[in-house]
Amino acid sequence: NTMPYVLIQITRDGVSAEQKATIIRETTEILVKVLHKEPDKTFVVIEEVDTDNWGIAGQTVTRYRERQGAARLVGDPS
Repeated sequence: NTMPYVLIQITRDGVSAEQKATIIRETTEILVKVLHKEPDKTFVVIEEVDTDNWGIAGQTVTRYRERQGAARLVGDPS
């Protein structure tokens, strides 16, 4: 039986320890249920990435969110 390794990357912006524990637990449960993997041989790693190091739409997530927030303030739905 292979030992699965799951890497989950998220932006570092306020995810709680409890939320991360839930992600780890439920990801493990999915692998047990669907692939019949052994939980004690299933590795789940959460890697938090700074929003300045993650890009979307050709810009950093930091800048993207700033623009989205500014657009909402002036009533622009985009």
